[in-house]
Amino acid sequence: MEFVIITIFPQFVEQVFSWGILRRAVESGKVSYRLVDPREFATDKHKSVDDVAYGGRPGMVMMCEPIFRAMEALAAEGALRPNRRFIHLTPTGRLLDWELAKELAGNDQLVLLVGRYEGIDQRVIEAFADEEISLGDYVLSGGELAAMVLVDAIARFVPEVVGNEQSVIQDSFSSGLLDHVHYTRPAEFRGMKVPEVLLSGNHAEIEKWRREQAEQLTRQRRPDLWERYVSGLSAGDGEK
Repeated sequence: MEFVIITIFPQFVEQVFSWGILRRAVESGKVSYRLVDPREFATDKHKSVDDVAYGGRPGMVMMCEPIFRAMEALAAEGALRPNRRFIHLTPTGRLLDWELAKELAGNDQLVLLVGRYEGIDQRVIEAFADEEISLGDYVLSGGELAAMVLVDAIARFVPEVVGNEQSVIQDSFSSGLLDHVHYTRPAEFRGMKVPEVLLSGNHAEIEKWRREQAEQLTRQRRPDLWERYVSGLSAGDGEK
């Protein structure tokens, strides 16, 4: 899979590919990336990519022309793959979740448009965007961090990127629940003990305990997920 990221801060975004799982994914060829700076396609001597908003609203808006020229340059190079999706990162987009990340991982190429200032001229969105995605109900200074989160979430679903693919299957949200709590050695630390069931070797009881923990956490911390989970169970019972 290739990520093409259009951003005025390419050095910032590149860091996500320099560490951990993503670094290994790039080195092994499972993931590749290309950073495109709209300033390189600006037409004035100042390399301007933003201008004042029509209508008098405070703040600046990213301009059409540098981004259009960037996309046209990519197309002229043959750098845009047939099975690609163009994603605009914006607080007004569809909320990123486990299912969406998994879905997007099925594409050969994702083009991520990273905004700054008050946003991007709507004509860019109308011309190119297949999807608009948000991380949540809050605003960041720019879309770079959102792009880095999106890349990491999606790359986990690319085959062989995560060493143990069972880790991805058993992640939080994969079952509709939050993940259960975890313990490792030592079995006792400063009077705090690992639950006996995890030391028992009884795999059926361990799985039962983990399921109960996941259900309890989801019910307490994410009632929205819990309601959806319970509704899914009820629907499944109705089909039997």
